[in-house]
Amino acid sequence: MMASQLSRGTLTAEQWQLVEALGSSLTPEHAYWISGYFAGLGSALLRSSGTASQSPDVCIPPVVTQAEPVAARSLTILHISETGNSTELAIRLAALAVEQGLSPTLVGIADYKVRKLKEEQDLLIITSTHGEGDPPQSGMEFFEFVEGRKAPSLSGLRYAILALGDMSYEHFCGAGKRLDERFEALGAKRLQPRVDCDVDYEDPAAVWSTGILALLAAEQASAISSVASPSKTTGGTQQANNSVYSKRNPFPATVIDNIVLSGRGSTRETHHIEISLADSGLTYEPGDALGIAAHNDPAMVEALLAALNMNPDAPLTVKGQTTTLFDALGKSFEITTATLRFLDHWGELTGTTDIFSAMDNTKRAAFLHDNHIIDIIRAYPLKGLDPQRFVDGLRPLQPRLYSIASSLSICPDEAHITIAPVRYKLHGEPRSGVASGHLADRAIADSVLPVYIQSNPHFRLPSNGEPIIMIGAGTGVAPYRAFMQEREANGGGRSWMFFGERNFRTDFLYQTEWQDWLKNGVLTKMEVAFSRDGAEKVYVQHRIYEHAHDVYAWLEEGAYIYLCGDASHMAPDVHNILVTVIEEQASVQREEAEEYLRDLQRDGRYQRDVY
Repeated sequence: MMASQLSRGTLTAEQWQLVEALGSSLTPEHAYWISGYFAGLGSALLRSSGTASQSPDVCIPPVVTQAEPVAARSLTILHISETGNSTELAIRLAALAVEQGLSPTLVGIADYKVRKLKEEQDLLIITSTHGEGDPPQSGMEFFEFVEGRKAPSLSGLRYAILALGDMSYEHFCGAGKRLDERFEALGAKRLQPRVDCDVDYEDPAAVWSTGILALLAAEQASAISSVASPSKTTGGTQQANNSVYSKRNPFPATVIDNIVLSGRGSTRETHHIEISLADSGLTYEPGDALGIAAHNDPAMVEALLAALNMNPDAPLTVKGQTTTLFDALGKSFEITTATLRFLDHWGELTGTTDIFSAMDNTKRAAFLHDNHIIDIIRAYPLKGLDPQRFVDGLRPLQPRLYSIASSLSICPDEAHITIAPVRYKLHGEPRSGVASGHLADRAIADSVLPVYIQSNPHFRLPSNGEPIIMIGAGTGVAPYRAFMQEREANGGGRSWMFFGERNFRTDFLYQTEWQDWLKNGVLTKMEVAFSRDGAEKVYVQHRIYEHAHDVYAWLEEGAYIYLCGDASHMAPDVHNILVTVIEEQASVQREEAEEYLRDLQRDGRYQRDVY
């Protein structure tokens, strides 16, 4: 039925003109989406007015009755997450879908069977991006399948993608973009355009969720009259936590102690920090992370205000709350790392857009790497700027995640973390990482840190006490301390530790604890690599290769293998040596050795926590 044939109901002449103007500018795909959006909006308005059960006084186009009811399309919500943000949004999306009368299947990528993809009908994907445009480690197999020659035709699939990323990286939301392009190439149809989110993803994610669910709910309402069955969930979801505290409402935890682990003369500073969770209701498992809502260094805030010549007490509104400019810059905004978003914003304010736009991608990335926000302001100053205009170009300050280095079985009501503060000089001035600097310098005993628990279900001890091989360097040792405390309290099988750092004398983190666990049998074996103690640098991958026969034997006997540490160098080097170990010890081709590791990963026996 054409719009001109419908009664205008209670629309005013002005409203009807707007409807007609909009309708004439839409493609069929857009019109289809808009119909679902306004159907959902209408339902929400009726519910909020308390008249949902009454007949609204509006004209609704009649639905054509079919001889047989149309079966509801299947709906799967797939989350591909590195730090848990995609998972959190997917859980929220599934709950909203149920409220709309839909029946979603919620599944994490680690539990998704790739062969099922060709059977999907409606697929909603929320994915983060790791590193330079890569998918999270848990999603590697899925991407390899989708982008490979064995990928099936997806002509029967409809999909929508919410991509999470960080605009400070060149390949912003690269994983989501790759999936979107590949799905289209395989014949799938978009339910609505992909949405790319920066680190402040909450609002665009909410708009995307509302729109897509309104469309699907409207379709279902016109196709079937039966009540939707309850939601189904399949693995990969966050651990339930009964506490009222979360990422959006962190717990004000008290610091118990802040101990420097590295010895005098160490070239690397490392801290062990103990935090009280008493009266919070927060619980965690070994392998989980502690989220910390760190604050900016007050000295950096003062320097920034001086460069801007702004009053620190100037009133400012942040998310509907009135505060001062000083507090907002200290607690709410990222004020160190410059992003493309800030560069564009500052260019418009200062009239220097041509300077920045003249840079190619490589030069722009180098410029952002070599200049913090304060450096750009000093180089291209602007006086008399309204504080609100300035903060409009800043990103929200994001929490940082740290692997928990303790077990509640040994340390009830506490969470321990291991941090190495990032310190360096830029433009002749000392600089430090936002969170690591806060923790190392200002998280003193009895101070308060806003914290929450970030579940990491893909970095877990085996449930039946199978043997484990732990590989870590530097602060990557943290979760293994939690593993050993858990096994000391509750038992478990054989445990083998590979640990690497710079110097034995100054950097053997938690040395006495490892020695005690070796002595009492909780830890079966330990190999160490101190790269700067000898003429040649020796790393953990070298120690693994030296013990290749036993490493492979443990794997063949059912051992789980864990890797925690630097994603750019250590993790790929260790992965490659594991492939070599399997290739040589099993006398197979390298491709078969790589498949062996992939099988371990699919079975949950090869788990990585890299950063």
